[in-house]
Amino acid sequence: MKRILVAGVGGIGGVVAARLAGQAQVVGLDIHEAHARSISEYGLAIEGASCLRAQFPCLSHAADLLQAPFDAIVFLVKSGATAAVLHDLRPHLASRPLLVTLQNGMGNAELLAATGAPVARGATMSAGRLVAPGQVEHLVRGTTWIGPWQGGIEDVRWFGELLRASGLPCEVIDDPMDAIWSKFVFNCVMDPVGALLAGHDAARHEVPEICELLDTLADECGQVVRALGGSFAFEPMALVHKVRSGAVPLPRHAGSMALDIARGTPTEIDALTGWVVAQAARLGIPVPACRTVTALVRGLEFAARA
Repeated sequence: MKRILVAGVGGIGGVVAARLAGQAQVVGLDIHEAHARSISEYGLAIEGASCLRAQFPCLSHAADLLQAPFDAIVFLVKSGATAAVLHDLRPHLASRPLLVTLQNGMGNAELLAATGAPVARGATMSAGRLVAPGQVEHLVRGTTWIGPWQGGIEDVRWFGELLRASGLPCEVIDDPMDAIWSKFVFNCVMDPVGALLAGHDAARHEVPEICELLDTLADECGQVVRALGGSFAFEPMALVHKVRSGAVPLPRHAGSMALDIARGTPTEIDALTGWVVAQAARLGIPVPACRTVTALVRGLEFAARA
């Protein structure tokens, strides 16, 4: 049985860990001590799109992990925490486990690749949120696309098969970047605006001025992605347009940034819309809407901490 460490057992990390626990020997790592302790003592309860209680050990400090080698380490921490977590896990990298990132934002795969280990990079349309210590709501069961960033597809295939066996739809492909770009732009547009609207999702879809802002952000992000040589596996705003037309119901999830602001914790703005702003400045592409939204979210982070 494969031995897998899931670093970041919050929203979607909790869903992945709980699902994989039925197919592999899972260990969790999460900085929230009450959450980790509850999982170790009582298991992790998943409700919503998945309903199960998974039993697996979960620790708050990498130094407490046993030295037995892992076959894979899945990174689902916030992008800003990747470097610190990777540093703490150095003793567990000697066996060259597959390092998997399904995180939002850019820059994570490059950090993992610097270790020399095989790296799988992907994007997931699944979503979840931490409800309480030991309890996660699975909000959306969507497809995950994953492929090699460093190494070959055979290094990755077994992990994709494990995700599918656990009940999480997954496609293993040679180059997942088109899917990653699509999800990236969706997050760059929807997450910061969700935070600025205090998590009120209906406002993102029903207020005309906000709909116009979202479309402008998507256009600016798309210009930058194409200038970088990227393309899209699917229209990043397709789901948004379906919600506006009434083809699909209003989501119950306004994005992780809204949850971060509510908790007073840092958002991933610098790895998402802020990253677009930085690339646009380098390329000489005007992105006034992205620049303004990024500045507002940084101000909101400051206010939330205060």
